[in-house]
Amino acid sequence: MKTNLIGFVATLVLLVGAPLGIAAWGSHAGQASQGKDDYRLEGPFTQGNLTVFLIHGQDKIKGQTFLTLQEALVQKKVIVRETREVNQLSIENVSREEVYVQSGDIVKGGQQDRMLVVDLILPPRSGKIPIAAFCVENGRWSQRGSEEVTVFNSSSNAVASREIKLAAKAKGSQGDVWREVAVAQDKLSSNTGGRVNAAASPTSFELALENKQVQANADGYLKALTSIVDGKPDVIGYVFAINGKVNSADVYASSTLFKKLWPKLLKASAIEAVAELHRGEKFEAPKPTDVKGFLDDSSKGTEKQKDVSGRVQMVTRETDDNVFFETRDRAKSDTWVHRNYIKKN
Repeated sequence: MKTNLIGFVATLVLLVGAPLGIAAWGSHAGQASQGKDDYRLEGPFTQGNLTVFLIHGQDKIKGQTFLTLQEALVQKKVIVRETREVNQLSIENVSREEVYVQSGDIVKGGQQDRMLVVDLILPPRSGKIPIAAFCVENGRWSQRGSEEVTVFNSSSNAVASREIKLAAKAKGSQGDVWREVAVAQDKLSSNTGGRVNAAASPTSFELALENKQVQANADGYLKALTSIVDGKPDVIGYVFAINGKVNSADVYASSTLFKKLWPKLLKASAIEAVAELHRGEKFEAPKPTDVKGFLDDSSKGTEKQKDVSGRVQMVTRETDDNVFFETRDRAKSDTWVHRNYIKKN
């Protein structure tokens, strides 16, 4: 990993005396105001054209543990079913544990690979719950190879494209999702030296993410950055930038939950960095003030609330430059569980 004196000094300064402003973490209706000193930035950590800042803070849901969707599918504790509707699937927790499902997770199989659009918290023995989804594979509506057509059995990748996330989460447009998938595939193909479109389904974003050359190109980022969270029990999220420009942030109410999700989050960021690589181009990592400004701006938009399930509420705020999504757990007095910030331009 490339580090430098400036980055090291910035890290020390931020950890000791520059907590994030209250605007980025301010109160929303029904929630108590959170103190200015709750969160601190650490970084930058830079590898190639990918820069990461870690976010440190208190664990708001101590003692509460979740299985991730990826874990639950591997352990056969969750069933994700096809519904024959492109933009809605059915999900069921058949275990005695709570399961956290994150927007942007890709589920593979069924009649088309899908990305899940919203966060969900599945209680034990949840029964079947509908979940919004967008297709990230244009054209197929049948069994693929030996995969099961009625269910989805894996979720090893998350959407690796800011534009796809915005198309799904902010615009709610299936057509835009398909267009941005094709753009992302073209960018990955250009930067890995060959087409990443799989013969089994050329439009599948999941199969493109599984491409060996894509994985090999992302591997350098992963080797350099995976361990930056080690030995840090209060890390609860991260902000990442590509080519010197802030891209997105994910913050959680639990360090344990963040660290479970970290490998999948970082892999998606790394693959997006591969797609956006401009060889020979130089850039400067964003300054901590840039990162704080990005987070602060997201709190300024008008708040919109939407019930995702009987337990989960999603809050959205949007400005000219950024969009912010907050997932609240009604079973825990509307405590927020996940905050997602996306730069629009």
